[in-house]
Amino acid sequence: MTRLIYYTATTLDGFIADPDDSLDWLMRQDQDEHGPLNYEDFIKDIGALVMGSTTYEWVLEHAPDEWYYAMPTWVMSTRQLPMPKVPADVRFASGDVRPVYDAMVAAAAGKDLWVVGGGELVGSFADAGLLDEVITYTAPVTLGAGRQILPRRLDLELLEATRNKAFVAARYQVLGPLKEDRTAGG
Repeated sequence: MTRLIYYTATTLDGFIADPDDSLDWLMRQDQDEHGPLNYEDFIKDIGALVMGSTTYEWVLEHAPDEWYYAMPTWVMSTRQLPMPKVPADVRFASGDVRPVYDAMVAAAAGKDLWVVGGGELVGSFADAGLLDEVITYTAPVTLGAGRQILPRRLDLELLEATRNKAFVAARYQVLGPLKEDRTAGG
């Protein structure tokens, strides 16, 4: 069964990028590229992916002469954005994430789907009840401000947690919107 997974790194205080959309904090962290919950093993099971325009522009800026992804990629944006300089299956969309999800499932041919980022985009999939798992690499860094990892109130179930050098790597199942008891004191 195809799952929609958010695989991301985050700071201890829950940010995926600083206020200037920099990932410098991430690039200096030590990790075992073949260790627990690693990217190489993860990406083998991905058949399609989606990202927001800020993430897309970051990828184009930091690797202008390559495209990292062999699978179909959707970019959610209301703006006109350039295509990568190299051949790539990039598709632009805006609005409701449900039709994008359906197209991704069809293109993935039974493999999983990856929401690359950002947090608001992931939140849109969670709001639609489409987000199945979250895999995080939490770095020993705090930023104090920036782009939140997932700006939604969700209940999650911890499925796996381990250390990968500098990171705490964890995998969660998304249970749905946070069920809060507003009648409790406090």
